[in-house]
Amino acid sequence: MKQLTLTNFKNYAQERIAFGDSLNCITGQNGMGKTNLLDAIYYLCMGKSYFAQNEAQIAFHESDFFRIEARIDLEGKEEKIVAKVIPRRQKIFERNDVAYKKISEHVGTLPVVIIAPDDTQIVTEGSEARRRFLDNTLCQFDPAYLQQLIVYERILDQRNALLKRLADQPGADRSLLRVYAEQLVAPAEAIHKARVAFVRNLRPVLQSLYEKISGGKEEIDCQYQSQLDGANFSTLLQQREEKDCILQRTTSGIHRDDLIFIIGGHPLKHFASQGQLKSFVLSLKLAQYEWLKTAKNTLPFLLLDDIFDKLDAGRVAMLMELLCTEVYGQVFITDTDEDRVAKIAGSQRMPFLKLVIDKGTTIKNHETDQQ
Repeated sequence: MKQLTLTNFKNYAQERIAFGDSLNCITGQNGMGKTNLLDAIYYLCMGKSYFAQNEAQIAFHESDFFRIEARIDLEGKEEKIVAKVIPRRQKIFERNDVAYKKISEHVGTLPVVIIAPDDTQIVTEGSEARRRFLDNTLCQFDPAYLQQLIVYERILDQRNALLKRLADQPGADRSLLRVYAEQLVAPAEAIHKARVAFVRNLRPVLQSLYEKISGGKEEIDCQYQSQLDGANFSTLLQQREEKDCILQRTTSGIHRDDLIFIIGGHPLKHFASQGQLKSFVLSLKLAQYEWLKTAKNTLPFLLLDDIFDKLDAGRVAMLMELLCTEVYGQVFITDTDEDRVAKIAGSQRMPFLKLVIDKGTTIKNHETDQQ
């Protein structure tokens, strides 16, 4: 990404920012807009914010529109990517001034991995957060996966709505319910197959990265858990039809899948210390990056939001050593300490660009330092 132009995006009224090709250190005090800058990059890649729950939380000072434009080098050719939300919240994505018919067509064009302080929720919260991690990764790799997911979720919503209506109609015809059930099977099996393969390939990468970051103190594992493991999904839906009608929701399917994280033979969620938890999540996200890099044969953007305040000095040093010695693409790091990343990058002789953000909307100075 050579250049990013923001209009009415969060606390950026109008700003144009040039980036370096490798490490970009984005510094400034809390509340100045460092995280918002990373979120703009993420939005441009994924078609949605990583932090905001809805579009209304994104526009600057209750404006009715916002716009993100980037100049990006894709396979040696400069391209213009634009994301904008116009009045009535219509979302439009464009590539070289040609609008996508569907935003889903754009997802995966610019692969991205973000690491943020609240990512520990992937471990500590419910299974939805872990499925979101699976889908975030696989949607960037395979457009067909994203389409299958869209189809599955649409049919699931229709079936659940019908289950609620049937609850008020004792003895009603259930034939449509069974039609929906059969329509769920094909996308569910495709999604399940992709998730199984992904976790199988992710595990050794995750274990290797955790060993490096933690110093090899504990053994960790990642296991995929699904009701479709060794089961016929069509039969399962038939067997659970009565239960579904009573509970008014579909109780089996890939929407109930989970990832089980293990440390020292025990559930990570209940047995990990804060240090182990942070090391694991960091390893998980870097493993996600490595998997995407290999699967897509390209270097994703890596966004690191305010992670140094959450890590001890040893883990910070190990992370920066990884960033400087392994093959990563364009990296964006936010930090309140203007000099911390620069000093570490300098010690590793890694070229970097430092950006200081002040007063929310102004880039105070651009300072390139080649070591």
